[in-house]
Amino acid sequence: MSYEVTANRKRPSDFESLVGQEFVVTTLKNSLSQGRIAHAYLFAGPRGVGKTSAARILAKALNCEKGPTPNPCGICTQCKEIAQGSALDVIEIDGASNTSVNDVRQIKDEVLFAPASGRYKVYIIDEVHMLSNSAFNALLKTIEEPPPYIVFIFATTEIHKVPPTIRSRCQQFNFRLIPVETILTKLQEAASDLGIQAEEAALLWIAKEATGSLRDAYTIFDQVVSFAEGQLTLKKIQDKLGLTGFDRINTLVELLALGKGNEALQLFDQVITTGVAVEQFVIELTDYYRSLLFLKLGIQKPSLLGYTADRFSPTVLEALSVRQIEKALSLLLELYRNLRYSINGRFEAELVLSRLADLRNYLSREELLERILALRQELRYATGAGGGQKGIETGAAQKKPVNEPQAEGENGGASPPERVESIEAKGSAEEWDTEEQESLEGQGEEAITGGLQIGIAKARGKEELEPSLRQGIITSLKRKKLTLSSTLEKAEAWRWQGNVLIIVFRNKFSADLVQADLPLVTQKVREVVGREVEVVVRFENRTEEGVPETSLAEGGKEDRIEIARKVFRGEIIQ
Repeated sequence: MSYEVTANRKRPSDFESLVGQEFVVTTLKNSLSQGRIAHAYLFAGPRGVGKTSAARILAKALNCEKGPTPNPCGICTQCKEIAQGSALDVIEIDGASNTSVNDVRQIKDEVLFAPASGRYKVYIIDEVHMLSNSAFNALLKTIEEPPPYIVFIFATTEIHKVPPTIRSRCQQFNFRLIPVETILTKLQEAASDLGIQAEEAALLWIAKEATGSLRDAYTIFDQVVSFAEGQLTLKKIQDKLGLTGFDRINTLVELLALGKGNEALQLFDQVITTGVAVEQFVIELTDYYRSLLFLKLGIQKPSLLGYTADRFSPTVLEALSVRQIEKALSLLLELYRNLRYSINGRFEAELVLSRLADLRNYLSREELLERILALRQELRYATGAGGGQKGIETGAAQKKPVNEPQAEGENGGASPPERVESIEAKGSAEEWDTEEQESLEGQGEEAITGGLQIGIAKARGKEELEPSLRQGIITSLKRKKLTLSSTLEKAEAWRWQGNVLIIVFRNKFSADLVQADLPLVTQKVREVVGREVEVVVRFENRTEEGVPETSLAEGGKEDRIEIARKVFRGEIIQ
């Protein structure tokens, strides 16, 4: 007896054996039972899910000697001839090789003749989307008003390529991908029929690799059985097919999660040296991180993971967050897309592995925002505990205004005195800062530890704005006004002067541009910093190399008074 591949040997012969397509089976059986037989059917779906098999079963049901029936007997002459492919009244046409209008014209001529021996003349056209537009147009009238003994069954994997005029004349059935559990069950039956002892992990790997196609699963099964020698294991599959293997992937990801990039790259070299293709390695590594994501989200279904949950490294699960795993998946998917255009795929993979080794330091936007909000709370607590911002305002309000020293005018007389509320009594922001620090130190050691020290540092003059806060301000402005954020990126310096943030520009145009949108900039600065501050834009025209020191003391008198007014929300009394 000649060898028969598993896909043909296990091909469904009736509706009950058509697995994974319950909706299609139920609808067709009910239609046959009620005598509601359409003149054209369109079966659409992925490859290897039973479209052609369903078409043959439907042809049997229509021409069975006991039919039309939802349960063809399989033993009558018509059923046997259809199963063997020798029935004169069931014509199978490959749409990929019969695409011209002349082929369709031949069909139009043939439909004029009645069935030779059956009840219906059935035309099964596979891959119908391959027909030309002219061929489709030639079919329209025949499909719409065929002779009563004609039934068309079209099958396609690309339904979007079938013209709407054809689809509207057919009953359309959408076939689905077959679940992994169903494929696994069918593979176990196939192994049992052949007397092969198959490890469940090996069959599960085949079921996952088939990606919902039972025919693909049978094809892979036949391939691995040829070298299994009666004992099919996952290790044999990995060794013979050039796979990385779960254990090596598990070890490599654990090294990456611990930041041991050098050891991970050495292990990658060992994997490639054994003959594993870079593309195959990337596929398996991506699948592993996908399974990690499911585990972190509480999903432990073996058909999704490919393995039981206890096989995954607990070290990796503890070391990586959901956001970090998502970032890893993004890097790997981008790597796979770029491999076909790379000068050397191995170099690309090594670069991504190096980045994955530093993944534990990665923070997503959401996590970064959470940390900024937490820091903002610490700053609020710090300033509140030590007198902070409210203390500044209260202390300043209690001060009495003093007169500015008189300056002689051109006529030799004394000019009117200038009086500035509270701030001039303090002098500069640095003098107030010294007094505030002494007040804080008087509260004991606990008051100047932890987040309080951060608050003190922020309140001091001439402190540079932290780069992370600076970037946060620019990023938040990008969503509102891109040109403004781009201009702020060119700022020479961002410095604290008391409670005022001074943004320094070398270019006057840039300074004027930011000054025009100062309210928006101030709003975003307050949101990111987490407290009420003022913002001043300054233009400095540098005449020599180096960045000049920027401080309130170096500004003019009017400049200092204006900034001081903003710090303590005072009024200038002239």
